[in-house]
Amino acid sequence: MKRSDFAFELPPELIAQHPLPERSASRMLCLDGGSGEVAHLSFTDIVDELSPDDLLVFNNTRVIPARLWGQKASGGKVEILIERVTGSHSAVAHVRCSKSPRPGTRILLAAERGGEPGEHSLEVTGRQEDLFLLSSAGGPPLADILQQTGHMPLPPYIEREDELADRNRYQTVYAEREGAVAAPTAGLHFSEELLARIDARGVQRAMVTLHVGAGTFQPVRADNIEDHQMHAEFADVSESVCAAVREAQQRGGRVIAVGTTAVRSLESASAGGEIQPFTGDTDIFIFPGYRFRTVDAMITNFHLPESTLMMLVSAFAGREHIMRAYREAIAERYRFFSYGDAMFIRSRKPY
Repeated sequence: MKRSDFAFELPPELIAQHPLPERSASRMLCLDGGSGEVAHLSFTDIVDELSPDDLLVFNNTRVIPARLWGQKASGGKVEILIERVTGSHSAVAHVRCSKSPRPGTRILLAAERGGEPGEHSLEVTGRQEDLFLLSSAGGPPLADILQQTGHMPLPPYIEREDELADRNRYQTVYAEREGAVAAPTAGLHFSEELLARIDARGVQRAMVTLHVGAGTFQPVRADNIEDHQMHAEFADVSESVCAAVREAQQRGGRVIAVGTTAVRSLESASAGGEIQPFTGDTDIFIFPGYRFRTVDAMITNFHLPESTLMMLVSAFAGREHIMRAYREAIAERYRFFSYGDAMFIRSRKPY
């Protein structure tokens, strides 16, 4: 298939620049992957879409304040986006400046874009393809530096500086394991109150971890999508999650992934046919023709044109159904992307 098969025109004003005042106040487009039927609901209606036999699988990754501003000793301005923390004092990162820094370069960090350097700095220690190796050795742990000087890494289509409120709202209420540099945005719609209602309905919950990397926003450049190489992200699917999946299947319930990151985690763990514990990097690329082994339904946001996530949901519900649903969402003025509205997609396969 071609990348252009997943293109669509989106009016810029439909790209959500801020979250709604209440997490669960968004709209929800429900799509049946079998029939292509669409329904327009509120996100709180998700409770009525669930059965006590179902299993909801969430991604409990926690977004770190991964965007940093600074300057070289020579005065050149530097922007850093941490891709992955690799140790207590080390990370790999995207570094943007007028001239690529060489090993040994020290970057003096500022609390704000264009601000005066403060007490913290990072040293460039090497390269890893397009990424730079950074170290805070000799200073505080990197996690402390990020908390003091880092900013929430809002996606490039949010055309504003991050705000204090983003520290909370660009984070799920159940976020636990630090390491993501982008939020698993389908989970942003869940409030503590809504989760309590889901629990009261008897729906089971399980947690996987996938630390979303900045590569999630990289465009697909290959015309033939099969030539695209996915970036790798760390995922962890425990034995307890696998057991919960098997139990849901045995009682006739659905495995419902909250977000494409939960989908990719579960399907990575099911690569052998049946779900097994999985810990490590995954670069699974799901596009039309893929046979889903574990996931029966998913909650997700609306995705960028020609993106790997558009290809994933098209594999799940059928490209024609997805493209038609997106056209209807645009006509109905849904809010798109990270701070936007949600979809609930039922698989094409029988339960």
